[in-house]
Amino acid sequence: MDDRDAKERGLLRFRLNKPPLILACGIGVVLGLGSYTFDYGEGLSYFSTDPVACANCHIMNEQYDSWTKAGHHQAAVCVDCHLPHAFVPKYIAKADNGYRHSKGFTFMDFHEPIMIKPRNAEILQENCLRCHGDFVHDIVPGSKSEHAASEGISCVHCHRGVGHGARNGGGGAGGGSSSGGAGVASSESSRAAELARWVKGDQP
Repeated sequence: MDDRDAKERGLLRFRLNKPPLILACGIGVVLGLGSYTFDYGEGLSYFSTDPVACANCHIMNEQYDSWTKAGHHQAAVCVDCHLPHAFVPKYIAKADNGYRHSKGFTFMDFHEPIMIKPRNAEILQENCLRCHGDFVHDIVPGSKSEHAASEGISCVHCHRGVGHGARNGGGGAGGGSSSGGAGVASSESSRAAELARWVKGDQP
């Protein structure tokens, strides 16, 4: 009887310990997979300001390459233009962008060519003014307003090439296949004509 009682007590202890054991195994699997994914995706690199981190995803290679050839290459890196500079908003934007990028690149459901989101366009405009606000004048009415980017009045409307060079289908509104020098010249001419309409007050 003693052997039987001992076996029953041992079986009872196993049953009582089973839920915590399953929970511990589940947590271990999640932590293990999470750690592997974080390491495989070079997660630590996203806490740096190194532009190379933005090219971890192959879809961003063209943007990285165009930045190395653009006018702001010596003056600004990706986070200088594309993230807020205050500590808390910066990491909120990082988390938001990281989630959407991870989801988009995992499920391959992102827009091609890639396009900046309205909120990120506002951040971009804010950073243009942070560095160049003293030089902004009233040629474009409303360029200093809080929602200038969402209202279609933004610095990059005319100065599209400063961050990533001439537009060649690398993303953003108006992206498409490269049309060579003639296409760039035509685009510049179109923007000059549009700016002239702004100055005259003919732009709706």
